[in-house]
Amino acid sequence: MKRFLIVGGGKGGTAFLKTLLQLDQVRVTGVIDVNEQAPAIHEAQKHGIPTGKDALPFVKENPDVILEVTGKAEVYRHLCHIKGQSTLVVSGEVANLIMQLLAEKERWFEAWKRRQRELDAIVNSTHDGMIAVNREGRITLFNRAAERLIGGRGEDVTGQDIKEVLPGSRLDRVMETGRPELNRSLELANGKKIVSNREPVTDRKGKVIGAVAVFRDITEVTALAQQVTDLKSMKSQLSAIIDSSDDAISVVDTEGLGVLINPAYTRLTGLSPADVIGKPADTDISEGESMHMKVLRTGKPVRGVPMKVGPARKDVLVNAAPITVEGELKGSVAIIHDMSEIKKLYRELERARRIIRTLEAKYTFDDIIGVSEGMKAALMEARQGARTRATVLLRGESGTGKELFAHAIHNASSRKYNQFVRVNCASIQESLLESELFGYEEGAFTGARQGGKKGFFEEASGGTIFLDEIGELSSSTQVKLLRVLQEKEITRVGGTKAIPVDVRVIAATNVDLERAIREKRFREDLYYRLNVLPIHIPPLRERKEDLYALSLHLVKKFNQEYGRNVTELRPDALKVLESYSWPGNVRELENVLGRAMIHMHVQEREIRERHLFPFKPVPGFTGSPAEEEPVSGGETLSEVVARTERNHILRVFREAEGNKTETARRLGISVRNLYYKLERYGIGSQRASSHDR
Repeated sequence: MKRFLIVGGGKGGTAFLKTLLQLDQVRVTGVIDVNEQAPAIHEAQKHGIPTGKDALPFVKENPDVILEVTGKAEVYRHLCHIKGQSTLVVSGEVANLIMQLLAEKERWFEAWKRRQRELDAIVNSTHDGMIAVNREGRITLFNRAAERLIGGRGEDVTGQDIKEVLPGSRLDRVMETGRPELNRSLELANGKKIVSNREPVTDRKGKVIGAVAVFRDITEVTALAQQVTDLKSMKSQLSAIIDSSDDAISVVDTEGLGVLINPAYTRLTGLSPADVIGKPADTDISEGESMHMKVLRTGKPVRGVPMKVGPARKDVLVNAAPITVEGELKGSVAIIHDMSEIKKLYRELERARRIIRTLEAKYTFDDIIGVSEGMKAALMEARQGARTRATVLLRGESGTGKELFAHAIHNASSRKYNQFVRVNCASIQESLLESELFGYEEGAFTGARQGGKKGFFEEASGGTIFLDEIGELSSSTQVKLLRVLQEKEITRVGGTKAIPVDVRVIAATNVDLERAIREKRFREDLYYRLNVLPIHIPPLRERKEDLYALSLHLVKKFNQEYGRNVTELRPDALKVLESYSWPGNVRELENVLGRAMIHMHVQEREIRERHLFPFKPVPGFTGSPAEEEPVSGGETLSEVVARTERNHILRVFREAEGNKTETARRLGISVRNLYYKLERYGIGSQRASSHDR
């Protein structure tokens, strides 16, 4: 540590003091000046440096250097006279020269620091990472971009071996070969991809003394390039989709000039791209307003606008919408539908709906008319049963409306969107009933369909099956039905595999099942499976209070069928209806009212008593029954038997007022056998569906 004594407190002394205070290996032992207010005196006092007017006490401490900055020769000579042998006295002239050199050095140093800061700012502000190493391979430069890309802090990695900080940098290889490596790709440990230029650093003699690498993150560029590629691919796909679409597509710009059409547009309108592209939006319109221009004016989409387009004046429907990019309107796109195609699809839809309706339940509880206590009780039980999966047994005379209840229960249940399959167990031949109910496998019997066939239970899976005339099932079929109810599975005729089915069963009968059980015609175990929720539907004679509302309901239906406008049932007519016992129930009432309305004048609005007389309920079939035909001598015995059988069945059928159950009872045959004979002889076939309600 060198000790300096400053003699002279003027500007020169102040400058020296400040300079010496910045040096680590120098200590100022005192500042001398005859003027106690000299600036160097004040500066020294700030830093706790001794001051004085007389130099002798300070010289006796033998400082290493005495700086004489007063500029007076006598002061210099005096200092030389009193100094010790080891003390160096520097005159004012030499001190001034030193000061100039120090000032120059300071300027150069400040300029160098400024330049260094500029270089640091440039190096650290660039987006490119920079790493420099010395000849030992230790890092001397590590800018902020390098910190961001590689990780770590510059001050932490400076001085470390490049191989430890960034393996694979190849800067050591560059120093060995002295050759640069340009545009080399490298994937970092953190997954980032960079492209690097590596250059050797040489001295004046060309000797390699280090290397520097400049590298750029191309992860985003790679991703952007992939996005551009994907965008091109999407554009190609979009073009392919637009061109392959069967819908005609038209696009215009903000000026309403055509910019794009697809082949379907040309097929529909007959206009080629040359006829449309760059032309006004209404070029293709034969009749109507341009929806493109409307969209461009309002900025809102339009839908379902009919117009005519092209030379052929095709009827079309137009949907148009604005094209916006970041909230800015860029044009309009329109989809043009050929109405002929829509009409064709509509016809097909209607046909499909008709098919579906054959599988749907048509009626709801709103279609069941009844205010009597018996009907209220039946409806309440039916509504409650609809909310469960329980098997329902509908009991009541023929014509009371058991099928209406089955429809309504299905439509009020959770299965209403699935199929409702109706099966009249008495109308299907015994030999076919099992295969119709449970289906059959290929080859199960002669004439079996290739691939087999689903039965009614499989068709109804997920929905409801309505088994009407359940009391007419044979013993063998009863056993299989019992298995379905117990195991929830069926086996096709000719098959061995059990097929699970999820079916809600609604059964109906007008047979006294308890009597049938006693007579061994109906299985008791099946009865208990079916009789989970029995619902008794009262006959019409027991609910005369329903006659008026029920009659008006039927009159409305006949108004639509017969083109009439009957609005009322007169009290005298109602009295006649209430005096009758109605063995045919609602079906018979329907026939009576229908016949009355047929014979009314078109202008009449009320059904009167005279329209009901002579009060003979109409037969349960359409058309007049044929009288017995005269016997021909040329008939064979079988023809005579068939004719006689037909006439006898016809006569009994009329006497029973079309009630099939009563007819079968009087004839002494089963209801199923009666259905077969009625179908064979063409009796009552047109009204069969309504009679089964």
